[in-house]
Amino acid sequence: MTTRTKVLIKGAGEHASGTAHRLFRCGFCVVMTDVEHPTAVRRTVSFSSAISQQEIAVEGVVGVGYTLDSADSLGAFDWGHIPVFVDPESQLVKLWKPDVLIDGRILKRNLDNSMHDAPLVIGYGPGLVAGRDVHCVVETNRGHDLGRVITEGAAAPDTGVPGAIGGLTAERVLRAPAGGTLRTEKDIGDRVEAGDRVGVVHAESRSIPPEQNEPRRHSQPTRPLYAAASGIIRGLLLSGSLVVAGQKVGDIDPRGVRSFCFTLSDKTRTISGAALEIIISSLNQRQTT
Repeated sequence: MTTRTKVLIKGAGEHASGTAHRLFRCGFCVVMTDVEHPTAVRRTVSFSSAISQQEIAVEGVVGVGYTLDSADSLGAFDWGHIPVFVDPESQLVKLWKPDVLIDGRILKRNLDNSMHDAPLVIGYGPGLVAGRDVHCVVETNRGHDLGRVITEGAAAPDTGVPGAIGGLTAERVLRAPAGGTLRTEKDIGDRVEAGDRVGVVHAESRSIPPEQNEPRRHSQPTRPLYAAASGIIRGLLLSGSLVVAGQKVGDIDPRGVRSFCFTLSDKTRTISGAALEIIISSLNQRQTT
C-alpha cells in the first residue's frame, strides 16, 4: 500500500482500545486521544494507561503517550506503535485530518461529533444518531444485538444496569462511596470475597457548622470501599484518583479467571469487529465508485 488509512479514535478505554488493537494489527494508522486523567477501570487492557505510565502493551501491541506539541511528528511517524495523545478538546481532528473518526468513549450523548469531521464517522453506544451525528453506530449493549451496525437511528437506550457476567450485574461493579481521593488496598488480578475492603475514599473537605462559640472545624472522613461480590478484580482505577460519589471505580469478575484481567473481552472483540466491517465496507465502496 502506498497510502494507509488514518483512523482517529476518541477515548482510549477498554472498548476503544480493543478497536485500536484490531485496526493496528490490520495495518491501519491508528491514533488515540483521551483526557489527562483517564477514568478507564480496565487499565491493563486500555491504551489510556500510556498517559500515566508513558507506555503500555495490550496483547502484544504497544501504546505510547504523547502531548499535542508532538502532533506534527505524525507526518513522519513510523507506526510501530499506537500514539495516545492528551487531547480533551479533540484538536487532532483538525490537525491530523483522519480518514475515519471513531468515538469510542460511550458517553451516552453527542458531545462533539459531526458527520463533517471525517469522510467516515463511527460512534459507539447510545446517545449518537446514525445519519445525524455520525454515519454509523455500533450497538454496545450486551445481548443478541451486540456489535450490530446501525446506519439509521440510534443504539438501544442506556439501561443503567451493567451487563451480566457470571450471572451478576450491578453487584460486580465497584462504586465510590463518596467524592474525594481513592486509595486502593487491592490491585487488578487480586482475589476478593464479598465484604472484603478494596480501598477507601478520603472524602472532600467539608465545613462543619460550629457549636455556638466553638471555632469552625474541617473534617476529611474516610469512607471504605467494599466488594459486593466474590471473584477477581478485573478493573480498578489508579490509587490517588479523584472520584465523585457513585462513580464506577472498578469491577469484579465472578468467573475467577485471572488471565481475563489482562486480555481483551468478548464484548470488546465483537465491537471492534463491527468497526472493522464498517471501515472495510466503506473503503470497498469508494474503490468501486
